[in-house]
Amino acid sequence: MASRKGIQSLLRLSAFTLESIKKKYPASNPETNLYDIYRAHLSDTISNISGIAGETIYPLIQWTPGVEKGDFVLPVPALRIKDSNPNHLAAKWATEFSDDSLLEKPRANGSFMAFFLKPQPLLQSVIPMVRELAVEYGRDRSHGLKDPRDLEKGKKRIIVEFSSPNIAKPFHAGHLRSTIIGGFLANLYEAAGWEVIKMNYLGDWGKQYGLLALAFEEYGNEEQLREDPINHLFQIYVRISHEQEIELKNIQEERKKGEDVSVLEADSLDEQARHYFKRMTDRDETALLQWRHFRDLSITRYKDTYSRLNIHFDEYRGESQVSEDSMKLVAQRMAEKGISQESDGAMIVDFSQHIPGKEGKRLEKPVIRKKDGTALYLTRDISELLGRFDKYNFDKMIYVVASAQDLHLQQLFKIVKLLGHEDISQRCQHINFGLVRGMSTRKGTVKFLDDILRDCGDHMHEVMRKNEKKYAEVSNPTATADILGISSVMVQDMTGKRINDYTFDLARMTSFEGDTGPYIQYASSRLSSIKRRAGLTDEELVDADLSLLTEPHAINIVRMLGQWPDSVRNAMTTLEPTTILSYLFRLTHVISSSYNHLQVIGSEPDLMKARMALYDAARIVLTSGMRLLGLSPLER
Repeated sequence: MASRKGIQSLLRLSAFTLESIKKKYPASNPETNLYDIYRAHLSDTISNISGIAGETIYPLIQWTPGVEKGDFVLPVPALRIKDSNPNHLAAKWATEFSDDSLLEKPRANGSFMAFFLKPQPLLQSVIPMVRELAVEYGRDRSHGLKDPRDLEKGKKRIIVEFSSPNIAKPFHAGHLRSTIIGGFLANLYEAAGWEVIKMNYLGDWGKQYGLLALAFEEYGNEEQLREDPINHLFQIYVRISHEQEIELKNIQEERKKGEDVSVLEADSLDEQARHYFKRMTDRDETALLQWRHFRDLSITRYKDTYSRLNIHFDEYRGESQVSEDSMKLVAQRMAEKGISQESDGAMIVDFSQHIPGKEGKRLEKPVIRKKDGTALYLTRDISELLGRFDKYNFDKMIYVVASAQDLHLQQLFKIVKLLGHEDISQRCQHINFGLVRGMSTRKGTVKFLDDILRDCGDHMHEVMRKNEKKYAEVSNPTATADILGISSVMVQDMTGKRINDYTFDLARMTSFEGDTGPYIQYASSRLSSIKRRAGLTDEELVDADLSLLTEPHAINIVRMLGQWPDSVRNAMTTLEPTTILSYLFRLTHVISSSYNHLQVIGSEPDLMKARMALYDAARIVLTSGMRLLGLSPLER
């Protein structure tokens, strides 16, 4: 898999082999990350000067926020050398650093040592490696192996639960964020070699579906249902919910007057919905047939929408698939272990009795079963979690759910642990996120995902029309506008850290100015355009004389390309889309500033090939990163 040409040129200068690097520095993966070779070389060099073990130095070598600050930095205080002055040591070691085959002489800045890589070894290794490995460049698939030393043990398995809308309700901004973030995480773990199961846990059960069935009997239209199931079901649900509110208000007014309201209550929509849902829980086939019809049509429509976001779920589960028997068994086990207790006829979990101090009080006293015996979400989620482990034996499970559910997920994991499944609880992780503000349609405040994407696509189409010359060059402007609109939404969502709230700003997110979706698409299409216009084959680029790339702009692009594997590795730690997106914007800025200095078309043939090889490597990394985020790179 490794690019022999790119790697061997570096190994010859470093006095290492791939095997010796991996043996001494097990966290390294030099086959897809050339900077691990540099780190190993640097660690050994500093070790020879300082007498400190290279294994101690290696994990402390950090990357820099920008190429102008160097390629690596070593914070000397992190070595924790007793009775020493870090500033003095940094200056001393920098002075003692002899001429090196891979590294320039380091610069001491206080207690930090900054290291710059020599351009030519970097050029001769990074560009061939990127072009040979293509999308695999920077992907450490050993991360997903149960035992990297024994491939027979197979891959680790992860479930990523995300999106999870409620059938017959708007696909609101929270579901959009969950969809974008969850799609990225699934892509990230797949790139790291894990077996990924993408799961959509639908809100498809409860008394509200009894009310929905009544609404369809009264107002439903089968043709409209098949044409647009989600919108149609929502419209009739809103209509009957309004009637229900009026009805309940009338009952309350009659009760205040002292009237007997028992007949009104018995005939109420609320009671009819409860009765209908009781038929569903009793597995009445007629009631279930209608419910399945709603669910199946909704899922079909969801799949069409998700495909526009490059998301394809492996399983559509739902609250409906958690059996009453499994929930009763969980409730019984909780009672037997003394986890739950009765309170005013309901069953609760008083965490203060199980967990000492502030944490127990903070987890509160959630109700798991109401007085009438109805299991609440927490009981259902416990049963579902344990059932998933029985079915999939996952190594990790991620819930991509809004921060408003922080307490609920903490309670869930803690109860699973109290039930004696600490190993399962430790495999679960909640990836939370903040709110989106300022979202509304032109028709009101309800926001479906299709509405969001349609509005953005329409707006991008209007923006594109303003440049008649470029608009005429686009073969399918409607499809291009759609991709640009989707990119606008996704990039705005991923720009900041997940937990931060942000304001939905259509004008800003659809601009080609600044760090936006349209800007990154423009950067991608421009690189593709250069390759088309150059007309050079991949075979010609393989033989390019890279020693001709001496300009600072060319060197800085290569330095950025070398950082890509580290950015992917860092994203596996942060689980933040912005980790990847920030890198891509830094890369595009360096590329954009180079065009006036590194002309391809019209250059002398050998120089043209070298520069085209450089830009082609940049195109490969940029589009690979975009696809990791779930974006569809445009070529024109």
